Amino acid sequence: MTELDLLYIKPRGDGWAPIHALAALTTRLLGARRVTVDDRGNVSYASKAGAYLPRRRGGARSLLLLAPNPAHLAYATHMNPWLRRYDSIAAWVIDSFSTEWIGRFAQRRQFDQIFITDRNLIDEWHDRTASAIHWAPWGSDTLARPIGSTARTSDVLRLGRQPAAWSDDMLTARACEEEGIRFATVPRMTGDGVADYANVRQSLGSTRFVLAFSNLVSPGNYTHSTRDYVTARWVDGLASGAVVAGRAPVIAGEMFWDGATLEIDPWDRAAGVRALAEAVNSWTPAVAERNAALARERLDWRLRLRDIVTTCGWDVPGTLTEELGRLGGAMRHG
Repeated sequence: MTELDLLYIKPRGDGWAPIHALAALTTRLLGARRVTVDDRGNVSYASKAGAYLPRRRGGARSLLLLAPNPAHLAYATHMNPWLRRYDSIAAWVIDSFSTEWIGRFAQRRQFDQIFITDRNLIDEWHDRTASAIHWAPWGSDTLARPIGSTARTSDVLRLGRQPAAWSDDMLTARACEEEGIRFATVPRMTGDGVADYANVRQSLGSTRFVLAFSNLVSPGNYTHSTRDYVTARWVDGLASGAVVAGRAPVIAGEMFWDGATLEIDPWDRAAGVRALAEAVNSWTPAVAERNAALARERLDWRLRLRDIVTTCGWDVPGTLTEELGRLGGAMRHG
């Protein structure tokens, strides 16, 4: 059985709770020995110098680096790969769209395999790193919630950043009320990432539609200005059975299925609310059941981990195998 170290670079700031949860899930499913390093904004000069040292290959253990963004690849030096022998080293980069942050360590082919969430950037990543690049897109822990139409106490849930036309909850709520739509927001964030993420997932499981717009029509100072991408709002929403309403990223057409998203006007709230009202009136519990089942079939993190493990030539742990089996069982009996 492959002996694995998992190096997780814990990012600063809010909004990373889904990836913190992924790190814990990966540790458990792969039976990994996890090392968590806080992102300090920069690696030491000694670590930067290590990028020029040749990596010593061989040894009994392998290393998987879970990197929230490309800059975090340099933190692999924390594991001293030029002193400690690793049979193989792989990295999984979540915000892989920020290719301008690919540093010198990654460019010196220190990684045997790199997995990214942006399929259209595989060639660019290969050109920049000379490593083998693979697609391992965003996912969700679908086994954390049952398949089925739990009580949907709201029709539309506002979650996260919105375009200007949709950013005022009072105005959106009033427009929805005029169309007979039950509008809700997630509970106020407390600063406890674990509890807040649990509240978000509970809210997603209690709504029919969740509002989420591509960063290209809903920009922020922490989003990419020219590349759009899927985030947890889409995958967790679908795993909870909700339809994601808004403007979907381009990759959604490849990752998701017909009926998973609902395109509404990001600039004209009145037109968008009318489209939502029509969709709400035609919604049935079967919509939620289908979304949750297809999310379990296509979006679960366990599927991503299976692909990473097999691509790297590592042994598939028994825990992962057992829970992959549960995905199929849950779809048949959920």
